Amino acid sequence: MPIKQVITEGEKPVKVWTDELDPSARAQLVSLSKLPFIHRHVAAMPDVHSGIGATIGSVIATHQAIIPAAVGVDIGCGMAAVRLSLRANDIDEKSLKKLFDQISRDVPVGRNQHKDERALTEVARPFDAQLAAMTGKHPQLLKAFGRFSNWVNQMGTLGGGNHFIEVCLDEADQVWVMLHSGSRGIGNAIGHYFIELARRDMERWFIQLPDRDLAYFPEGSEHFDDYVEAVSWAQSYARENRDQMMQLVLAALARHLPPFQATMAVVNCHHNYVDREHHFGKNVWVTRKGAIRAREGDLGIIPGSMGARSYIVRGRGNPESFCSCAHGAGRRMSRTAAEHQFTVEDLAAQTAGVICRKDKGVLDEIPGAYKDIDQVMANQADLVEVVHTLKQVVCVKG
Repeated sequence: MPIKQVITEGEKPVKVWTDELDPSARAQLVSLSKLPFIHRHVAAMPDVHSGIGATIGSVIATHQAIIPAAVGVDIGCGMAAVRLSLRANDIDEKSLKKLFDQISRDVPVGRNQHKDERALTEVARPFDAQLAAMTGKHPQLLKAFGRFSNWVNQMGTLGGGNHFIEVCLDEADQVWVMLHSGSRGIGNAIGHYFIELARRDMERWFIQLPDRDLAYFPEGSEHFDDYVEAVSWAQSYARENRDQMMQLVLAALARHLPPFQATMAVVNCHHNYVDREHHFGKNVWVTRKGAIRAREGDLGIIPGSMGARSYIVRGRGNPESFCSCAHGAGRRMSRTAAEHQFTVEDLAAQTAGVICRKDKGVLDEIPGAYKDIDQVMANQADLVEVVHTLKQVVCVKG
């Protein structure tokens, strides 16, 4: 499907891949498009919805500037998935319940982290020197870390919110493992610290913004290179975190299922990050806030919700989206609204057939709080092609 609408109220156009755009998200996109360093246009994916400052589901190409709040505080958040040699007839409800319990024991979720004796210290060690250099230049970061300072123990942990670990079946009844997480507390602290630095810089330079959350670092400014270094560190940490969780989950499966092997390389992709790329004849910074890179041939993961299908996709390399696509179904209501509108009984009904938590603590993640993933996929047929369709049978959340 082509672009659904083009908003022209700002300095640059906003190209939107959906008709379903709430007023708050629309206003945020217009504010983004008024910034003087936007390259060509702002692209809004079909799962677009309002966020803090920058809109979730937006792709922002910028000349010589980065907006820390557009990258966000879950720096490097993304997905990983691997297909296994197991099939549907290799699993049953009893083994799946054991898997749910085993994964819940082996992978800390929510605010939990590995105890010292189980911490992945050797895996985390290569990250230590660069982090020490960063905190040497920004000693205030140590204070910002606060309760997040034990980043070594958070390596290989899930977190909360919409992060999850799933066991799925594809259209051919092959078993997959899929998970969603980011840079944990350390990335959160880095994000908040530099967002605040950018706001202070804007005040110091008397720069008026349409939204204070659109504060930015220009190239060559005092904090630009340090932010690029820090965000790169957090993105690498997030990718390693997903790799380590995948190993823990596969080990949990090995305890309760027949012997297996991976039959497809792990797909591991960020959807909250910034990178240097070339688009429309220019080298620019591309921030994907709730979007994944979808160059021609790129494999990506687009999850639905706790009770909906997910998709393994291959990018088509559409230049109008800056070679990007949606990162999921996208919320259609806030967490608070979902808790008011739905009941635990609704959650049980909407997650029927999935072994998962069905309590009030995850009611804000009910499938009904999300957009229709199939409509999202239909709206981006020009951005990706579907390679595999997955349906979860186990879902572990924080």
